[in-house]
Amino acid sequence: MTDAIRGFWVATPTPLSADGTVDHDRVAQHARRLFAKSADGVVLFGTTGEGASFSAAERLATVEALLKAGISASRIGLGSGFPALTDSIALTKSALSLGLRHVLMLPPYFHRDATAEGIEDAFAAILDGVADDRLRVTLYHIPQTSGVAVPASVAASLRTRYGAIVAGLKDSSADFKQFQAFRAAAPDLAITVGNEVDIARAVAQGGAGTICGLGNIVPDLVRAMLDGDGAEPQMRAVLSVFADLPFTPTLKAVLAAQTGDAGWLRVRPPLRAASGGAALTARLDSLSRAAAA
Repeated sequence: MTDAIRGFWVATPTPLSADGTVDHDRVAQHARRLFAKSADGVVLFGTTGEGASFSAAERLATVEALLKAGISASRIGLGSGFPALTDSIALTKSALSLGLRHVLMLPPYFHRDATAEGIEDAFAAILDGVADDRLRVTLYHIPQTSGVAVPASVAASLRTRYGAIVAGLKDSSADFKQFQAFRAAAPDLAITVGNEVDIARAVAQGGAGTICGLGNIVPDLVRAMLDGDGAEPQMRAVLSVFADLPFTPTLKAVLAAQTGDAGWLRVRPPLRAASGGAALTARLDSLSRAAAA
């Protein structure tokens, strides 16, 4: 097992059965498809996975199903963010008991007036409550969605206080200056990016790789970005397909079209299922052909 998330990890959407429960078979099948496309691991129940819409019990049951299906615990990361610290502690302890080490940890959201000191206090309370040296935390910075940032000074302080337990940070701000600020403040952290167009230059400046949503549908392109193969223009074109559209429902619509499995269309409220997946997939295929020409 690695000490931090590095390389090509995919932020996976959560497939649902007709009754709205997690479809464990689809999760396992999708993970295997991604591994066959050179993904190093999957992160469940992050933003792309509608994590805030699922209970701790649902998240753990999904992990158990993946493990039962033969997916290695070392290739699974789990979103553990809750507004209540006690819920984050309990879920993290349970994940460790199943053999997972990698946890993607949001700061407690909702309290948008929290100070940097308060955010550090919250993370510290979770880490002290778990109190397990096996844990490898990736702090999760996505303030435009969560409403609460992870200050660079907090990331650096937590690394100093907890060492390898605070292993990394995922920067999904889509602000490259913020990535550079994290690198400057905490150079020992494995910093991954969620914004796909930044992958190549982040790696060139010491980044650890990516945890991203587009890896679900264009894994070869994400791998090319990691390898520095000059794929940024094509990646920008792919992202333009999603411009002004709700990302997770649209991603699921494309997956449904790519796989021929309409079950991927389902989302949990307050999200609404997206349409037009076939047309969007055709646009993506056209971009791929143009890039290969």
